[in-house]
Amino acid sequence: MAENENEINQPENETKETAYRGPWGLLIRGMWRTPLGLFGVALTTISITLMLVGLVIDQLGFIHNPYLGVIIFMILPGGMVTGLLIIPIAAYLRRRQFHKFGISRDHLQINLSDHRHRKFVIGFVVLSVINISILGIIAYEGYHFTDSAYFCGQVCHQVMEPEYKAYQRSPHVRVPCVECHIGPGADWFVRAKISGLRQVLAVITDSFSRPIPAPVTHLRPARDTCEHCHWPEKFHGKKVKIFNHFSNDDQENPEVHEIALHIGGRNPQTDEFEGIHWHVSANNEVSYLAVDEKRTQIARVRVKRPDGSFSEFVKEDIEVPEGTELEWRVMDCIDCHNRPTHIYDLPEERVDFGLLSKAINPEITGIREDSLIAINKQYETREDAQENMVNHLVNLQTLRNPENVEEHGDDIKKAGEYLLKTYLDNVWPELNVQWGTYMQHLGHQHEDLGYGCFRCHDEEHNNEEGDTITQDCSLCHDEPDF
Repeated sequence: MAENENEINQPENETKETAYRGPWGLLIRGMWRTPLGLFGVALTTISITLMLVGLVIDQLGFIHNPYLGVIIFMILPGGMVTGLLIIPIAAYLRRRQFHKFGISRDHLQINLSDHRHRKFVIGFVVLSVINISILGIIAYEGYHFTDSAYFCGQVCHQVMEPEYKAYQRSPHVRVPCVECHIGPGADWFVRAKISGLRQVLAVITDSFSRPIPAPVTHLRPARDTCEHCHWPEKFHGKKVKIFNHFSNDDQENPEVHEIALHIGGRNPQTDEFEGIHWHVSANNEVSYLAVDEKRTQIARVRVKRPDGSFSEFVKEDIEVPEGTELEWRVMDCIDCHNRPTHIYDLPEERVDFGLLSKAINPEITGIREDSLIAINKQYETREDAQENMVNHLVNLQTLRNPENVEEHGDDIKKAGEYLLKTYLDNVWPELNVQWGTYMQHLGHQHEDLGYGCFRCHDEEHNNEEGDTITQDCSLCHDEPDF
């Protein structure tokens, strides 16, 4: 009877907690009573729920927003992992406080013969598998998201807008950015992501360069990227290229130049490398020493031939700065095709194309000259250009001949809209991207600015034998054979 009375009179909490709850039960139940433990559980649960909902929304394409992807694939997984780490930390801190409440800190043991322990282990394993599966799916989708051109161009919108705009109208628009900027393999992937952290910090602190410097330093060699699709070993034959140029005196009849480019590569008949792509053939190695960042001033050129012999050509009037360590660069695709994807136009080229395509009516007197004035004007912002460029062209035409505006008013506005679109595709005053900021080395149309073939082919680079790097036009092109 006394034993029964003692059992009945025993405090309820002692009976239920101390008598029947082991150290695991006390730990788990107590953890729910701490703010840190509740925060960890809530953070994990909310992050997982939002990740799954966001993943469904992303896969179904309901919302097209790059920052949604950042939240789904970067922020929420971080929240989930943080919450999962907080939970055991909260349990550990709770257990350290047991002595304050007079609770015995028994050793934590797992006894699989105890059905409660078995349920706990099974539940832990099931939840772990679910969590790992969710993180695996998110990591996989996040990997593809961060490797997409959409991510590269839209997330860092302010910084990459010019490059992304140029990319969208380029020949490589179907090639993801990472195919060229990173390429295959884990090594360069890790390098790129580490470099990306530095770039993210520059964006956050608004300390990034304006404009983005070119050429890109530490870019992966073209043989690891470009030549996965473009193989100089198989280049051969000729390619006819046509250039159309108008003048202010004749807006209707272009001056046409047709040339046949010697694409070169290995000649299947002679088995010799020739033409333009001789420079990057497997049998020859051309390297050069540039004294400026844009690689327009080439002080020395080395040529290593298949037999092992080599020559060094030096341009005497270009001095190599003392105390500056310059790096010899082995020539590859990017040294000529320096803008293979992010191609920017020049005003005169686009105005002439407008006349050729009739986007600009060539019958309007003085429209070519006025178009060049309107498109070359220094607008303070892109918004300023949107508000004023069309009206500026109309005003120029009015000053030239009011009858033009009366007769061709609609065509003049159409020409102004064409010029505005061209401007918005190529100029960002806020980022110091102006006409001619990013020039190409293909050809020699801009030799006066130091760009193109004549950086080396100038008859001024001499070797010890007195030979020069020739400027013979027939090496690269001649008249087409029709």
